[in-house]
Amino acid sequence: MIQRIQTIYLVVSAIIMGALFMWFPVVLGKDGSVIMERNEPLLLGLIFVSIALAFISILSFKKRQLQFVLNRLNIISNFVLLGVFVYRLLTLSGETIVSEKGIGVLFPIISIVFLVLANKAIKRDEDLVKSVDRLR
Repeated sequence: MIQRIQTIYLVVSAIIMGALFMWFPVVLGKDGSVIMERNEPLLLGLIFVSIALAFISILSFKKRQLQFVLNRLNIISNFVLLGVFVYRLLTLSGETIVSEKGIGVLFPIISIVFLVLANKAIKRDEDLVKSVDRLR
């Protein structure tokens, strides 16, 4: 059923990643050169992969194992995105730039938390179905 709690967790995760894309700042160096922006292919691809995996996982509500695997892949893509953010922000020079523009790093972390909660709910559903099958 689509009205399960993991659907809410997945929708929140997709909304967070969409918000990351919408409000992602352009990080400029001291000399005015662009260090990171949201239209960069790597960042754009990882953000949209995360959003797409969340929606595909929502639509595959009848296949709990596939949903679980898709959420794991989504967690991995969020960790890669987080790694790209941290690497790029650590290579910047100057503390003020990192402090002002580093808030976008929190969005993948929050998304990972909601994906883990969704996986726990999927696992609970799977265990419930297995226990009912044992009783038959």
